[in-house]
Amino acid sequence: MSVPLIIETPGRGLIEVTRQVQEAVADIGIDCGVCCVFMQHTSASLTIQENADPSARRDLEAWFDRTVLDDDPAWTHITEGPDDMPSHVRSMLTDVSLTIPVLHGQLALGTWQGIYVCEHRVRPHRRSLIVMVTPAGI
Repeated sequence: MSVPLIIETPGRGLIEVTRQVQEAVADIGIDCGVCCVFMQHTSASLTIQENADPSARRDLEAWFDRTVLDDDPAWTHITEGPDDMPSHVRSMLTDVSLTIPVLHGQLALGTWQGIYVCEHRVRPHRRSLIVMVTPAGI
C-alpha cells in the first residue's frame, strides 16, 4: 500500500519530514515490513541524517554550498536558472529513495535519525513523495 505526501519547501535546505512519513506509515497500517519513501523530482532528494543538533543540518547545507556552486561557469544546463544544474548534482549526491524497516507499525529509525527532504532549488517548491510499505514475508 502507498500514500502520497506533498511537502511545501521554503527553498534550499533540509526539511525534516519524519513525522509526516511516520503518519503515512500508520495510515497504511502494516505492523512489520519495509517502508520505501520515493521523491518524484530530480532537483530535490531525500536523506536520513541527525535530527538532534541543528548544527549538523547547517554544516551539511554549508558543505553543499561550498562544494556545488550555483555560478559555476562550466554548467550548460541553465534554462531554468543558475540553481537548476547544481540542484541535479546535489540530488545525485544524496538519494531519491530511502528504505526503512517498519517494526510494530513504527519506522525503525535510530535514536538521532530523521528523514529529510533536501530542497536544492533556491525558491520554494511543492514536492511530491510516495510512501509505500510492503509487509514482511512478501
